[in-house]
Amino acid sequence: MKVLYAAKLVIVCLPLMCIGLLASAQSQSSTEALGPVDTYFVTQTSLGTPFQVDSGNLAVTKATTQAIRDYAQLMVSSHVAVNNALDAILKKKPAVPPPTLLKAAYSTMLSTLEHQGGKAFDTDYVIGQVKYQNANASLYKYEIASGADPDLKDFAKQTLPKIEDHLQRALNLQGEAQ
Repeated sequence: MKVLYAAKLVIVCLPLMCIGLLASAQSQSSTEALGPVDTYFVTQTSLGTPFQVDSGNLAVTKATTQAIRDYAQLMVSSHVAVNNALDAILKKKPAVPPPTLLKAAYSTMLSTLEHQGGKAFDTDYVIGQVKYQNANASLYKYEIASGADPDLKDFAKQTLPKIEDHLQRALNLQGEAQ
């Protein structure tokens, strides 16, 4: 449980700590490599999507309530669509480094969920979703406010309402569990 807590803490805090580091050099043209804020946004979104699909697929089969299973299925389908939309944008951009910053934390969280069952699984999945969606909303808001690439900013603007909806649904699930 301590490892899961540490992984969750990293997921929530690390993006906020990195924002200050990334704000420094954010000018670019459409033919140059993405700036640091846009690069960070792309790498974190590219990593979060497979995590949501993998954890969602686990929850579809392991959750004890239909409401959590339905939410998990929404996470899978929504994140596949988000990934496809982002990939379409990135095909027109210079290559971005592979996502690594939170890979270990996500792997740890998935491993923990794989070995849980029952109410403990439901609780950890839902709490993880609330924290993930909060951090994800912050990431998208930061891209909208500070990103330089107009295509990525537009993508973030279009996607943020879905993230906020996912957050509200996760909060509702959390409230139902109490």
